[in-house]
Amino acid sequence: MTYLTPGDPKSRLRKIQVTVVAIAVLFGARLVDLQIIEADAINAKSYSNRAVSRVLPSLRGDITDGAGAVLAHTVFKYDVNAAPDIVAPFTRKVNNQDVQISVEQAATEIAALVGQTQPEVLAKLIGTGKYSQVAKAVDASIYRQIKKLDIPWLFYDPRPARIYPNGAVAGGILGFLDPDGLPLEGIEVAQNACLAGKDGEETFEKGVDGIKIPSSAITTKAAVPGKKIKLTINADLQYFAQQILTANVAKLRADWGTAVVIEVKTGKILVAADAPSYDPNEPGKSSVENRGSRVFRTSFEPGSTMKMVTAATAIDNGKVTPESHFIAPFGMTIPHSNGYRVTDSHVHGNDKLTVAGVLRDSSNTGAMQIGNLVPWQTRYTYMQRFGVGSMPGSGFPGESAGLLNTKTTWSNDVVKRYVSTFGQGVSVTPLQSAMMYQAVANKGVRLQPQLIEGCIDASGNLTKVTKDKAPVRVVTEATAKSTLDILEKVVEEGGIGKHAAVPGYRVGGKTGTAQIIDPNTGRYGNLHAISFIGVAPVDDPQFVVAVTAYKSRTVSNSLGATPIFKAIMSQVLRTYRVPPSTTKSANIKTEWK
Repeated sequence: MTYLTPGDPKSRLRKIQVTVVAIAVLFGARLVDLQIIEADAINAKSYSNRAVSRVLPSLRGDITDGAGAVLAHTVFKYDVNAAPDIVAPFTRKVNNQDVQISVEQAATEIAALVGQTQPEVLAKLIGTGKYSQVAKAVDASIYRQIKKLDIPWLFYDPRPARIYPNGAVAGGILGFLDPDGLPLEGIEVAQNACLAGKDGEETFEKGVDGIKIPSSAITTKAAVPGKKIKLTINADLQYFAQQILTANVAKLRADWGTAVVIEVKTGKILVAADAPSYDPNEPGKSSVENRGSRVFRTSFEPGSTMKMVTAATAIDNGKVTPESHFIAPFGMTIPHSNGYRVTDSHVHGNDKLTVAGVLRDSSNTGAMQIGNLVPWQTRYTYMQRFGVGSMPGSGFPGESAGLLNTKTTWSNDVVKRYVSTFGQGVSVTPLQSAMMYQAVANKGVRLQPQLIEGCIDASGNLTKVTKDKAPVRVVTEATAKSTLDILEKVVEEGGIGKHAAVPGYRVGGKTGTAQIIDPNTGRYGNLHAISFIGVAPVDDPQFVVAVTAYKSRTVSNSLGATPIFKAIMSQVLRTYRVPPSTTKSANIKTEWK
């Protein structure tokens, strides 16, 4: 049997002490390494595991009318989300006492605020996932009420929502955004650089339970809101014009209609109304072709409203005066045209008309004779000066230049040279039509139409939109006055034009009944684009109103357009408190013997 020799107790104790000290030194060194040498790296790794970043969406700038009335505005709505894997009962302070709230009770409280049933909400809270959307885009008032419930496993994501408080008023001008906030139409697209803000970023820490640590929010980059766009539109007039236009387009059973109001001396667009219009809050309820604005984009043969241009051109070139004599037959065959014949709208004999009478009766044969006194190259240049065939420069995206073929094309088309005198063979938009009349109303100077005043920053400073087109001297001031005097006779004596008269004011204008080419036959069909464009008051021109109804099916001439013109012009004059006229019209004969 072997026995162990007893060791030295002191020696064993020293060995144990040395071992303990060595271990302590080792752990101490590691602790120094962790807490000092590697502390920053460890903290960064730990923070990265706890930290969550999210975008802080910016608010898009407002769009206002000329008086500052808000037409487009952005508010925050909120998505209410939950993480089902951490949904559990929780405590809530009620009268300074902790009260246990079950998941079922929380679901009942949420459902009452978001318009859902308790089972619907409960189904979204049950599970093992880390994300479930309980409610989408709730209003700020609902969001605040849900927040007061103090439910720890609910999360909220702000969502910018574009609203158009006036609904369809100016909808075609404003445009709209897609669900992701991308501008798709109108001013929203054209002025996105001003309206769009810059998103920020928020970083916060979450605990092991996945819930945000309340005191940990750190905004690393604040969101910068967008700036405002101020338009020239008068929202009240725009509403009125849309109401009148929509009602009358329905009566006429027309495909569409437009109404434009221009401030003569500035070129500002006060109204750009379309019918059908659409509500940019719900663009999906309208057809694609109705979501823009035909005022700026849709061109058509203007018809007899172009006779004003023909008369002004001949007067400006010294070929006629307002009382020059013409014999206007019912029909004429265009020379060298292989028998192409033009007739007036109604059967009549050889009428003895002055230039004023030709426009009063809207005689095609008379207009051709007036226009033929001026070389076609010169007439072509004047149509260019009046804005036909060039972009108006309104600032609306996708505006059309209309159509004015080249001089070379015209030199080989004798028919077009003649029929252009009464508005066939060329095309214009409603805005271009209005600006032709703005030119003669503004003493012969055509201005660039203005839809956008400018961009307003957070301090209220307005950066005006720079006009890139210089004013164009179209005709002399004397010619412009003579042309207005002729237009006034259309309203005073014309069978249709007199229906555009506004009591108390001197009004000048011109009817237009343009035939429309049938795409199936390539020839003019039975439907028309009916128009009336007028100026008031003639003694001190302030406003141009241009009205068009396309493919009217109940009234085939401008009698369908004059009531719209009269209602809108009357309202415009009242709105701006324009004093009634105190002078009489010029004494111009419309017929001769």
